[in-house]
Amino acid sequence: MFRLIRARAKQLGGQDSNDQSEVDITPLLDVVFIMLIFFIVTASFVKESGIGLNKPSSSHAEAPDTPPIVVEISSNNVISIQRHEVAAAAIKATITRLRAESPNASVVVRLDPKATTAAMIAAVDSIRAANVEYPSIGLLKS
Repeated sequence: MFRLIRARAKQLGGQDSNDQSEVDITPLLDVVFIMLIFFIVTASFVKESGIGLNKPSSSHAEAPDTPPIVVEISSNNVISIQRHEVAAAAIKATITRLRAESPNASVVVRLDPKATTAAMIAAVDSIRAANVEYPSIGLLKS
């Protein structure tokens, strides 16, 4: 019965199931090689971006003349300036007063690793509102 079906299919122009059909993979290889060449060429021109650092030219560091103004943020978000607890709304006024007393003093923000980011941002915004361009930020030792 299968022979009859095969013979009839061959008469109608179909392929015999015993014929092996071949897949031409030449276009696939062309695409693969073009993609390979593209990735090799683009990978060689990619430059890593980095941050430029200005290293000091002297071989020894000098201690600052004035001690820094230290702002600490504890793990429960309590803010203290020079070891005195301060409300968040009073940071700007306190920093302005301390900078008037010693204008060359830098401001260092030291925060506990458990302090919230919102408390740190509020403190740094208040410090920058007191005309301190770049306060230093560091972590307290746990």
